[in-house]
Amino acid sequence: MVGKFFRKLVATTRFLLHFFSFSKNKTENTVIRSFASKIYAMSDFYSLKVDAIERLTPSSVSVSFEVPEDLKDIFAFTAGQYITLKQEIEGAEVRRAYSISCAPKSGQITVGIKKVKDGTFSVYANEVLKKGDLLDVMPPEGRFVFEPSPLSVSIAAFAAGSGITPIMSIAESVLASNAANKFVLVFGNQGPNEVMYAQQIQELQDKYTDRFFILHTFSRQPGAADALFGRIENSTVNLILKNKFKETSFDQFYLCGPEEMIQTVKTSLLNNHIAEEKILFELFTTTNTEDDLAENLDGKTSVKVLLDDETFELAMEKKELVLDAVLKNNIDAPYSCQGGVCSSCIARVTEGKAEMVKNQILTDGEVAEGLILTCQAHPLTPTLKIDYDDV
Repeated sequence: MVGKFFRKLVATTRFLLHFFSFSKNKTENTVIRSFASKIYAMSDFYSLKVDAIERLTPSSVSVSFEVPEDLKDIFAFTAGQYITLKQEIEGAEVRRAYSISCAPKSGQITVGIKKVKDGTFSVYANEVLKKGDLLDVMPPEGRFVFEPSPLSVSIAAFAAGSGITPIMSIAESVLASNAANKFVLVFGNQGPNEVMYAQQIQELQDKYTDRFFILHTFSRQPGAADALFGRIENSTVNLILKNKFKETSFDQFYLCGPEEMIQTVKTSLLNNHIAEEKILFELFTTTNTEDDLAENLDGKTSVKVLLDDETFELAMEKKELVLDAVLKNNIDAPYSCQGGVCSSCIARVTEGKAEMVKNQILTDGEVAEGLILTCQAHPLTPTLKIDYDDV
């Protein structure tokens, strides 16, 4: 969780600035202030220029950013991570998280954005955004990642729609990091004309003919003879595990797309005796959940928030979500989707108790350690202390 790590660096940087302010050594002061400026940039949004926009499908584009040399380290990322983009659209600040589609060694930052009906940022990116525009970009973060190792691995991925975006980065990293690695991709779309990154997928097939394998499945329009018709379902998983790749022992499974697809694939994998720790997933869309918890809450909570080594205090209604109250009090807490899909708003409860409306990000162990998604959490006690730095 790179963004969280950088926020801890900010606290250290403040101390160093204070310490060196007493130094008469101009070289020391110059070095530490140069270092501090980079750390502060990492802890917040940074203005990046759009370097290229490529039309992927009739309803999606890839957006590449120009990263200045002095920000290369700040925007270094691990395959599978995402960035948060911020832009004022029609007078309102809009933030959205988009996964990085290029490989870490590509030397660039590229995201895929599919236009959503009645969407705000996705429509803006597909219809208005152009090369040369500036967007506010937060450094990469996220836990849906592939870390290369000296050992060879076999990886399987199930993606639907724009869920292919982080999988592209992961696939390229897996295949390039070890000449013995294998990658199997099941990719679901409505039809062939909706396949994002079709050209790049073909290039992977041509380059890694004996190590990269793809199975397309289309739910509305038939495709090539070797493609399946229908959605990704239990039978699709069984086809991979018990037929086409029955001799392969997969080390990891990556699932990305709508919630229903992910739950179907995960259940099928578990039923096939795949260990749960081998299954990583990232939601791109989630079903709406009624906030029944709020209906049974009443009264107020005094909240203390620790962020970037500063403490803020506020009072909130228990019916409110913690993140909503924090933002309403002009506290610049990290957030992106506000829907429990990304992990930007995670904090640790250090005193009191909070309960989440829904949680599809944190493990049971992390919840037991006090971690919460603040965009999904209601306070349950008269007092609550949360720490955004210690996560």
